Amino acid sequence: MMKNIYFLSDAHLGCRSIPHDRTRERRLVNFLDNIKKSASAIYLLGDIFDFWFEYKTVVPRGYTRFLGKISELTDSGIEVHFFTGNHDIWCYDYLVKECGVILHRDPITVELGDKIFLLAHGDGLGDPDKHFRFLRAFFKNKTCQTLFASLHPRWGVDFGLNWAASSRIKHEKRGGDPPYLGEDKEFLVRFAKDYLKTHPEINYFIFGHRHIELDLMLSRSSRMLILGDWISQFTYAVFDGEHLFLENYIEGETKL
Repeated sequence: MMKNIYFLSDAHLGCRSIPHDRTRERRLVNFLDNIKKSASAIYLLGDIFDFWFEYKTVVPRGYTRFLGKISELTDSGIEVHFFTGNHDIWCYDYLVKECGVILHRDPITVELGDKIFLLAHGDGLGDPDKHFRFLRAFFKNKTCQTLFASLHPRWGVDFGLNWAASSRIKHEKRGGDPPYLGEDKEFLVRFAKDYLKTHPEINYFIFGHRHIELDLMLSRSSRMLILGDWISQFTYAVFDGEHLFLENYIEGETKL
């Protein structure tokens, strides 16, 4: 019998503009601890950290409970797949070497059980926002990354955390994440529909990034999920080898 495969995204650990960050990290760690006996693999689909930049010998302070739990899971033989998002895009080899994760920088197509999944954080997939596309290209630029790495971590990490927090505060003042925009306007839905035209074998598309819960049938054999977040929704998906479910984790009550 196949063990479960879990998917979650958008915890934004370390965010300075979200209260009770330690409590959110502890809840995520408790969730991971609760699923360790039933899981064969865990897919973390991006923006797990609100800001992450690896220097040659330095990584951001904190996250010890989360990193320790991830290391425990991989040491026990559970695959942990870590996708870079637009907030933790600057992961290099620390999490791979120290925590044993499998790192993904781009969308992947993978066969799980007898189903075909396309998995991605979701940033850059059909997003029409020119400002966001410019920033994404800027952050991915190797020269820009090298220049940023020349800053002392004392200033570099602090700058990155403050930038991310300031961006979220401005975003919230503009109304925060918009609710579901509908099939014609939701860019991840449009991307999935277009992709499906040339890749009809995809059974499941799973994305993060948008901070909304969405479970949508695209065709008779293809379905799309957007995973919500681990800020206020605490949502995740689980695949048992036959069925895929989108669930909410309520600490102390949810049976995993």
